[in-house]
Amino acid sequence: MTPIFEFEGIYTPLVTPHFDNGSVNYDTLADVIDHLISSGVHGLITGGSTGENYAQTVAERVDLARFTQDRIKGRVPLVVGTGAMLTDDSVALATAAREIDADAILLASPPYAVPTDRENALNALAIDKAANLPVMLYNYPGRTGTTMGEEFLDRVGRSRNFCGIKESSGDINRVHLLARDYPHIQLGCGMDDQALEFFAWGAPFWVCGGSNFLPEEHVALYNACVIEGDFAKGRRIMSAMMPLMRVLEQGGKFIQTIKYGVTLNGLGAGPVRAPLKGLNKEDKRALEQVVRVLKTTIAQIEAEG
Repeated sequence: MTPIFEFEGIYTPLVTPHFDNGSVNYDTLADVIDHLISSGVHGLITGGSTGENYAQTVAERVDLARFTQDRIKGRVPLVVGTGAMLTDDSVALATAAREIDADAILLASPPYAVPTDRENALNALAIDKAANLPVMLYNYPGRTGTTMGEEFLDRVGRSRNFCGIKESSGDINRVHLLARDYPHIQLGCGMDDQALEFFAWGAPFWVCGGSNFLPEEHVALYNACVIEGDFAKGRRIMSAMMPLMRVLEQGGKFIQTIKYGVTLNGLGAGPVRAPLKGLNKEDKRALEQVVRVLKTTIAQIEAEG
């Protein structure tokens, strides 16, 4: 079955730039959007955890999605995140996504409730009905406490809108399951240190927070593996990126690290909202060093062809 929408390439879950008082810096957000598109990313996502959705109201998330869609001007697809604890909030976000002509929605399990597969599927179908847009599922049990199991996948499969999944469980057996038994749902990498493995199993897209500040390097890995089919080159690029993966994942400072990376590019992403706090000087120096080596190494690999 041909999916109604094809997710292909690097999808960046956008950071939300802030002023020091915590309000949204829309001018910088516009610059981030333009920089990412000019750097070759293939799609943008608003309302994800990288964008600090957990610290935003539904109204703020809708405003951010609308602003992003207006700024994109049709250059790349927009996916609107609908993840929320309350089904009514997710439905409101899905409805807004439809009204602003988003290309798709990102749909996660509701956190904390720990629904059964049946309950989770019924919740997802209600959100799907509100949007009536292509759906990128988001399986992240580490954050939600719930795995989108086979019963869930079978039930949501009754709607053709469910045509992609960002798989962030970290369980390589899930990659095998999805690739073999659910080929009609496009497999997407949501676990950065497994990107090479996802591409080897045919994943056509990668949702990666690090592409907020290293878009060209993430696109390079995608191009090597998916476009060129050169996994020898892909392994070299992935090896160069592994220190970045370790820095991003250590100590629960993922979002802070992403935002500081954006700042290193001259785009002041500003502080994170509470309850998180910014990086200390040691963390900043570690990221600066990793980025410097990574950029140099991948540039050399690309120059060699």
